Amino acid sequence: MSFTNGLSGINAANKQLDVAGNNIANVATTGFKSSRAEFADVYSTTLLGTVSSAIGRGVRLANVSQQFNQGDLKNTGNALDLSIRGSGFFVLGDNGSLSYSRAGAFKVNAENVVVDNTGHRLQGYGADLNGNIAKGALADLKIDKSHLAPHATTRVEQTVNLNSAQRLPSVATFNPADPNSYNHMVATPVYDSQGNRHAMEQYYVKLPLANSWTVHTFIDGRSPADPVQQPPVGLKADLTFNANGTLGSLTAGTGWSKTGNTLTLTGWRPGVMNNASGHPPSWSLNGARGAVPGIALDFGKTTSFAAASTHTAPAQDGYPSGQISGLTIDATGIMNANFSNGQTKAIGQVALASFTNEQGLQPAGGTRWKETFASGLPGIDAPGADSAGVIVSNSLEASNVDLTNELVNLIQAQRNYQANAKTLTTQNKLLQTVIQMK
Repeated sequence: MSFTNGLSGINAANKQLDVAGNNIANVATTGFKSSRAEFADVYSTTLLGTVSSAIGRGVRLANVSQQFNQGDLKNTGNALDLSIRGSGFFVLGDNGSLSYSRAGAFKVNAENVVVDNTGHRLQGYGADLNGNIAKGALADLKIDKSHLAPHATTRVEQTVNLNSAQRLPSVATFNPADPNSYNHMVATPVYDSQGNRHAMEQYYVKLPLANSWTVHTFIDGRSPADPVQQPPVGLKADLTFNANGTLGSLTAGTGWSKTGNTLTLTGWRPGVMNNASGHPPSWSLNGARGAVPGIALDFGKTTSFAAASTHTAPAQDGYPSGQISGLTIDATGIMNANFSNGQTKAIGQVALASFTNEQGLQPAGGTRWKETFASGLPGIDAPGADSAGVIVSNSLEASNVDLTNELVNLIQAQRNYQANAKTLTTQNKLLQTVIQMK
């Protein structure tokens, strides 16, 4: 007479209780994946093989399988809270050792490296100084909080209409200080190599010859080619329009280089006005320089229709230095730093790992897993590539534990335990009867 079956049943019920209890304990653990106890029956064998009428020897725990189905995504409003919609794992580094996780509660440590709550470093791809992602070996993702270097203006784009029905200026000699000597003025901010802001002014003057205009260009009220010249004389260019009001020809004066409908201002020497107390205002070079080879102005969208002289807000590519003011992470895992000067630059990209057999991963605690021979080697790529899921910023993936189901499992495990204990009680009574017969 054997107690094996009942004991194995009680042990199995204990395991079922352990698994359900662990699931319930982690119902609020970010990125947690529930487990399921899987059992198999046990039979004795002989040298002749299993007898078809053999009685089973109970039950054993065959496996505790992890369930990697998607958990709910909960919004947090924190840019470094990341979740994965779809398959894949965050890659975490710790002194050269890699582990994998679905828990995306990240922060920045004292070294500006993105880490999880246990200090493991989020892995990904770095970016060069121009914001280009450098795919290659994985590296710690770092949020560089240094100033963004300024960028000197290299191009200006604008849309201007010069009223073809407008009269000639009432003052024949152009003078930027006299609004009666020109018809329209466009002011555009431009930046030098140190990020200093300057004002580029363009004065459009209608000429007696039909469909003809002249534009005088100044920077900070001075000639860009000779800023010390007094009185200042702007750089000139002549525009001739077709009968339909579109630009027909563009003639560049001294100080410009011309390519098609684009004039490039070369040789600009930035300066600054000095207004020291007790001294008359004076102008001097500020030590910066203009863009090389210069500032390109596109006149291709300039028209001369019988409508009010107007212009759209000019677009130019220069900007001053800036400090990081925010961070956004898109679905492909690219981390974009937002700067106080209105610029945005990519500073890195989160990498995701995928496995052929997720069930083969070894739990390592801290809501992390380690690769094993059974899981296979990780395939690491950018989010959204191949079978990898996408990144959802400002959110965390909740535990995928179904609490109702786990409570039902507790009841089943309790009944299984009681029933198997009953077989032990019965076996014990039968044994007592045999002993009393002696």
